[in-house]
Amino acid sequence: MNPNLDFHDIEIIKEYQNKKLTELLQYLQEKSGFYRNLFKLNNIDINKIKTLEELKYIPASTKRDIQLYNRDFLCVPSNRIVEYTSTSGTLGAPVVIALSDKDLHRLSYNEWLSFNKMKLTEDDVIQLVLTLDKQFMAGMAYYQGSRMLGAAVIRTGPGAPSMQWDTVYRMGTTTIVAVPSFIIKLLEYAEINGIKYGESPVKQILCIGENIRNTDMELNLIGQRIKNRWNVDLYSTYASTEMQTGFTECCEGKGGHQHCELIIAEVLDDYGNRVAEGETGELVITTLGVEAMPLLRYRTGDLCYMINEPCACGRKSPRISPILGRKNHMVKLKGTTLYPPMIFEILNLRDEIEDYVVEVSSNDLGTDNLTIHIAVKTGTDIKTVESYLHASLRVRPEIKITEPATLRNMQMSEASRKISRFLDKRTV
Repeated sequence: MNPNLDFHDIEIIKEYQNKKLTELLQYLQEKSGFYRNLFKLNNIDINKIKTLEELKYIPASTKRDIQLYNRDFLCVPSNRIVEYTSTSGTLGAPVVIALSDKDLHRLSYNEWLSFNKMKLTEDDVIQLVLTLDKQFMAGMAYYQGSRMLGAAVIRTGPGAPSMQWDTVYRMGTTTIVAVPSFIIKLLEYAEINGIKYGESPVKQILCIGENIRNTDMELNLIGQRIKNRWNVDLYSTYASTEMQTGFTECCEGKGGHQHCELIIAEVLDDYGNRVAEGETGELVITTLGVEAMPLLRYRTGDLCYMINEPCACGRKSPRISPILGRKNHMVKLKGTTLYPPMIFEILNLRDEIEDYVVEVSSNDLGTDNLTIHIAVKTGTDIKTVESYLHASLRVRPEIKITEPATLRNMQMSEASRKISRFLDKRTV
């Protein structure tokens, strides 16, 4: 693996990826029951596929495939697996992703690359405000990447704001890795309790799990709320358990850089064709260097666009835009198309809204109903909040005032260890 590949001309990057693609196809033919069967059923001669452009001849795979044929994706014996992780599935039960020792090293390297894009060094102190157990890959990845970097790491997890601030000042935290909405809670706690966070040692925040930018690369509502109150550098990242790889911004903040030695990225339309640069489509990835459960043309379900022009930071690797939303999460309400991240941004802007759940269901006509459950601060003018939501969304969803405890129960399912503020109860 070459950490300087990002700085080479795109022709050299493509040449490297073409070589790794042919190696991957041979590996899958030999080791993967799922892909060997896929090649056979579709009469695919892998020896005729030599370039990224020829990937189009291979059908894409999905999360449902991994869930239904999980063991068939495995390319190593069980005694070579050193870690089991999981992510939410389309059929209810979690999707299991197994890693070998080589995969764990690759995962560390992926986050080392991400931290390099943020210009972190061994002198930094990184506070991980995220889950590090319950088969959660991200927490483990950031921890191992911090260790490869040589930086000090503090595993606080997503605990109480008081503990987070105490740790920041006692340990001299320079970098926080956290969900942006939790950063808002940290700031609100600090302001209520007289904590002068502007004088803290924190210099940068790696924002995970939620967008901090719009698709034009400008900070979105939640990004603005953080930046306007706290003069720290914000970096956005996008990743998933299945692809064991992240797309992370550099200091320019103009899209998540593709780690070209670790992943091939395509953006496809509904018919499986590559869209033009700058055009929105579904992100489809092919992993490079994964040993236990490599993926070939895997549909992430996430919508974005590709940026191929070189970045001002000097890297020439392709980038992806912020994620617009999940393809199957699109809500069509009275002729208006909405995605959950758009709704979340609008809800996050109002200080009087303490928490929320966005629920979509089907009605008797087979169209979408949208209900927004919100918990608000005492003394809030409900009519004002409702008017704001109706005006901002340009449609009139049903607004329900809900107790915080009820919202917390709605946000957590028995099969998940992550909070979800989007509930999809549609029948089709």
